[in-house]
Amino acid sequence: MRKEIRVTGFGGQGIILAGYILGKAACVYDNKAATMVQSYGPEARGSACAAQVVIADEKIHDPYVRRQEILAALSQEGYDIHIGKTIEGGTLLYDTDLVELGDTSSCGLVATVPATRIAEEMGRRMVANIVMLGFVTGCTGIVTPDAMREAVRSSVPPGTDVLNLEALDHGFKHAEEALAKQGQA
Repeated sequence: MRKEIRVTGFGGQGIILAGYILGKAACVYDNKAATMVQSYGPEARGSACAAQVVIADEKIHDPYVRRQEILAALSQEGYDIHIGKTIEGGTLLYDTDLVELGDTSSCGLVATVPATRIAEEMGRRMVANIVMLGFVTGCTGIVTPDAMREAVRSSVPPGTDVLNLEALDHGFKHAEEALAKQGQA
């Protein structure tokens, strides 16, 4: 098993942290191999950035996403840059309020979550990336929910774990709802 995931957004959204947490969930808590490669636009904050995460059952020799199976988009620019790299039948997960879709007919699963709105309603826009991680986990099963919980708990700043775990649970809940709508739950 080898799965290739790209999480994309703009600098300042915690995209790289999201990629790190996803890889940590796979390696440390699900006993799989994982790599993460990060990329930024010309400016660190405000321009497109992405985390490429590869998760596999065995040693990973190529850490780059070559066959993007899952795209999680938290910005229009990130979506525009990376949607064309998604394989036929791949999965597109995106933030409802920040991404306007183009042609997604080649995608298998297309599901949306208002990650930023949920984070704002929680009073902390900065946890939108964690909402998206819960959504990605729930929609794809790429890592187990328990592994993701532990990875989040052990990766976020001290004192923010309760807030971040609540954000993660919102993502899980929205994934259940999205899959039920598509008859996949």
